[in-house]
Amino acid sequence: MNADDRPAAGAPSDRSPGAAPSGPSVATHRAPGAGSPLPTTEWPLWEVFVRAKAGLDHKHCGSLHAADPAMAIQLARDVYTRRQEGTSLWVVRSDQIVASDPAEKAAYFDPMDDKVYRHPTFYTLPAALDHM
Repeated sequence: MNADDRPAAGAPSDRSPGAAPSGPSVATHRAPGAGSPLPTTEWPLWEVFVRAKAGLDHKHCGSLHAADPAMAIQLARDVYTRRQEGTSLWVVRSDQIVASDPAEKAAYFDPMDDKVYRHPTFYTLPAALDHM
């Protein structure tokens, strides 16, 4: 189609109102009881971590869908730090997180019980280190 064949802006097209748009196809499904199809493609899921104060660790505060890292940071700021609750944000794509299997807990965590030197129960911390 060249420029002469295109309808003018605002002019009705020769396509029927219910016809699918031309171009790349998107898989669709119908929600139960809904009349219009919904696209099945979604933006990736991101996990959001917020640091409340300098010196503290980041805490997981929720998840959101975003198209890219910049959008994920922007949405995380808008959703999770509306009242200046944090000083720093981390966003991580959920599909990039690697986790241990809870069924293999013994292999990862039980051997630590017999290594008391790894637990700082007999150390006295100075008052300046109140965030540890």
